[in-house]
Amino acid sequence: MAGVSEDLKAPPSAVRAPEAGRPRWTARLPRVVAAASSGLITGFAALGVAELVSAAIRPEASPITAVGGAVIDRTPPALKDFAVRNFGTNDKLVLQLGILALLAVFAMTVGVVALRHRLAGSAAVLVFGAVGAVSAAGRPDSGPLDALPSAVGALLACGVLYLLAGRLVPGTSPLSPASPPAGGPDGTRDGAGGAAGAGGAFDRRGFVIAATAAVAASAGAGVVGRRLNASGAAEAAASRQDIVLPHPASPARPIPTGADLRVPGMSSFTTSNKDFYRVDTALVVPRVDAANWRLRIHGRGVPEPLTVSYQDLLQRELIERDITLTCVSNPVGGPYVGNARWIGVRLADLLREAGVRPPSEGGPADQLVARSVDGMTIGSPVDTVMDGRDAMLVLGMNGEPLPFEHGFPVRMLVPGLYGYVSACKWLEDLELTTFDDYDAYWVKRTWSRRAPIKTESRIDTPRPFAGPKAGKVPVAGVAWAQRRGISKVEVRVDGGPWHEARLAAEDSRDTWRQWMWEWPATSGSHTLEVRATDRDGYTQTDERAETVPDGATGWHSVVVAVT
Repeated sequence: MAGVSEDLKAPPSAVRAPEAGRPRWTARLPRVVAAASSGLITGFAALGVAELVSAAIRPEASPITAVGGAVIDRTPPALKDFAVRNFGTNDKLVLQLGILALLAVFAMTVGVVALRHRLAGSAAVLVFGAVGAVSAAGRPDSGPLDALPSAVGALLACGVLYLLAGRLVPGTSPLSPASPPAGGPDGTRDGAGGAAGAGGAFDRRGFVIAATAAVAASAGAGVVGRRLNASGAAEAAASRQDIVLPHPASPARPIPTGADLRVPGMSSFTTSNKDFYRVDTALVVPRVDAANWRLRIHGRGVPEPLTVSYQDLLQRELIERDITLTCVSNPVGGPYVGNARWIGVRLADLLREAGVRPPSEGGPADQLVARSVDGMTIGSPVDTVMDGRDAMLVLGMNGEPLPFEHGFPVRMLVPGLYGYVSACKWLEDLELTTFDDYDAYWVKRTWSRRAPIKTESRIDTPRPFAGPKAGKVPVAGVAWAQRRGISKVEVRVDGGPWHEARLAAEDSRDTWRQWMWEWPATSGSHTLEVRATDRDGYTQTDERAETVPDGATGWHSVVVAVT
């Protein structure tokens, strides 16, 4: 027919939208990418809003911290040990990044689901909120409102995803349910929630505007929440800066001349605060205002609960001691041991003031359970705490108030015991009970109830796979056996005879001891091994044991290639 266009002559099946000439998946791709992006934005919104709400409750109630804490609580000891061994003090950062990665995958998946099922996809965001809320409410230190940040963040994020998904539905308003045509150009219909025709165009400009607004609002909420949380931390920091530690009534004796051999590459006798190891479960370091801090002592054998303030402790007789701390997670030759000068109050004196008697004197309690502000519980034998050793409530470390990372305002310290049964940080409660009646945090996770520090030694230099030159090579390191002291250190090469190393001057039996042996090195690959003997006559065993349940054993060895 004259005057009729070729398009009108063509059969209906030949009329296609411009995109229809492409494969169907390429036509869908922009919407799928936008949907995944909307899911990420939704996750970001949930975290930002939750951060803001947590500022009104406490920082530990934020979803990432709550979920991370729940993961740590449920991590098998072997996996926890693997994380500490391989990631060190970065284990918490790795955990948080892992949680964020899983959240990102979940959020993108939910965003894509919302593309076809708008209501169901948006409601799926509530799963994230439920996980965060349950995790927050289930923490040992949780309060009645700890679940609120996750719940509020998820509810608002649900609305954000619903609005963004609406922008991806061709020809629909973001506020109204989708009303797909009876059939797309290819005769298909979307599921409930929007048309999904391969060639359907969506409101790109509207989506970008809505997404940008959601990102900006979420970022603003997150920033405000962080600043509000930081303001509380700033008050705690100010309280720490105002503290002047009194001169101890019983000062530490001067470090003996010759206690630090100063061999290049070897650990210094005193570990600086910034280099001191940190192994704990706190994803957020507690920031406690010393002015508001209180310690409660109660339980079996305590006639009336005793409460003391930080100022009360400052006014008591203080002692100062050099003491080496060791983490039970320290592998053979590991870094989780350090020596510092501590200032504090004798714990035994405070317990006796509260009416406590050790079991050896007829007391009813054999376990002292220390509780941290973050819910950690650590159980120590009462007899050990009160046997005359310098167990203390620590206020200062290396001449300054405790750093926040190491327990400010007050931590506990018991020489000779691994940290998980003695060194509670951010202390707020001491309860007298029995080992039969209560298992502390790590004991519930298959670690031993009682854990005296084992005799150990470590080669600090030369480092593994080092290439020293042939000739005299100093082999040096540290050895420790708290409460017993080190009497001898020996080194051998390639399984040969043992050579006694020169010991540094001993500070006390509660500190580590440096050692050094001059090795007449010859060219080639060699294996160096070390073992220590304590003053009780015990020599380290060569039998290798993992850290669980009560500390690693074995000889530390280093392979070097002498040139």
